[in-house]
Amino acid sequence: MLFSLHSSPALPDRKTLNKTLKPRLLVIVNVFKPDLGGGILFTDLCEGFVERGWDVTVKCAISYYPEWRDNSGHNGITIRDSREHGVHIERHGLYIPPDPNSLSQRLLHEASFFLSLLRRRPSKGEYDLVMAFCPLIGSVAYGIVASRLVRAPLWLNVQDLSAQAAVAGGLAGPSARFMLWIQNGLFRRAHAWSSISESMVTALKSIPRGPRRVACLPNWLHADMTRHLSKVLRNRVNTHTPLRLLYSGNLGAKQDLLTFCMALHERREEFIFRIHAGGARVDELRTWLDHVADSRFLLMPLTSEEQLAEWLSWCDFYVITERRGAGHAFLPSKLIPAVSSGAPILAVCDPDGPLGSEVRSHALGPHVSWNDLNFDVVWGARPDLSTAVATWSRNAVHRSTFFSRESSLDRYVDYAHAIMDRYHLRRGIAST
Repeated sequence: MLFSLHSSPALPDRKTLNKTLKPRLLVIVNVFKPDLGGGILFTDLCEGFVERGWDVTVKCAISYYPEWRDNSGHNGITIRDSREHGVHIERHGLYIPPDPNSLSQRLLHEASFFLSLLRRRPSKGEYDLVMAFCPLIGSVAYGIVASRLVRAPLWLNVQDLSAQAAVAGGLAGPSARFMLWIQNGLFRRAHAWSSISESMVTALKSIPRGPRRVACLPNWLHADMTRHLSKVLRNRVNTHTPLRLLYSGNLGAKQDLLTFCMALHERREEFIFRIHAGGARVDELRTWLDHVADSRFLLMPLTSEEQLAEWLSWCDFYVITERRGAGHAFLPSKLIPAVSSGAPILAVCDPDGPLGSEVRSHALGPHVSWNDLNFDVVWGARPDLSTAVATWSRNAVHRSTFFSRESSLDRYVDYAHAIMDRYHLRRGIAST
């Protein structure tokens, strides 16, 4: 066979080349495994994209949540790189506030994460898609920078409307308006938006000059928790005497669990309320419990996922509190493992927020309003309570199918492809 010295094999064009390569995703988020709560879910999301043939890089903070302390011993100026389950991870140091309830310290926390991320900037063409998670505005701000540098679309994934959540936590006046102005201005720089509940999608659509469409992509029960729950899932046919209540998760201003406990303390009925909590407001709750010395309350550290699955099987009601006036700021992630276990939800929240709408629309358990904190919906129905609990439990298990991992991840990947296709289509039209 003869070859010409003046010819070479034809190179594939850019579109053909892109189809043969893995799509490259940059994820910017504050918490990542071993952080609990959202950290586990965000990790599972990235691993799900890897399983589906994507090349994934994560820029995150060193582990600090929910304890709000350096859990790794590596907080500082060094950026630590690792590869876990196919995901390239960059861990960045940041300022961890001694008092997470302090607005000034939280703002410094956000700013330090943004500045820490800026120390390593991606180059043009390095990624095909940038996904920035909010609750941290610092993540969104860096996402805007990264999107422009690599010339790829920015996907805003809203897990928590942090400015609205700050208002729900008690912030008011000019500071609240300024935070909303900053948040909304940054949000509008994104090419595509998504959130985790229809109520939050509606709130995002109401932002002035926001997008006409916002995708609703709910969170899901991640793989490890699915495995743990499969070992303990049972049919709930009888309630216990005394009644068993369970709370497990972060404890901050958004939950206002102390107010709930104070009202519950006034009840004469016997119950066992196990509280497994970590976060900024745990010491406040512990001080009150030490003062009232009510043996019906048990305050414990956060559990492992395997232990949580066992306690979900143990309880009659899983308690989720959402501060009065929280509006459409967030949907508690703890809802998903609870309904997947078949545990009825005792929801203490505004009726029209994400949690209230979810529990009431799908009859997942009793709803208690902050207006009166009337628990007769539980104890007043005692003769028929076992029947009601069995119905709520069946409804919860049925609803849990909506939060299945594989179908949720498939929706995420499909939306990612749609964002990239739409972005390149618009660029092609603009260049002609």
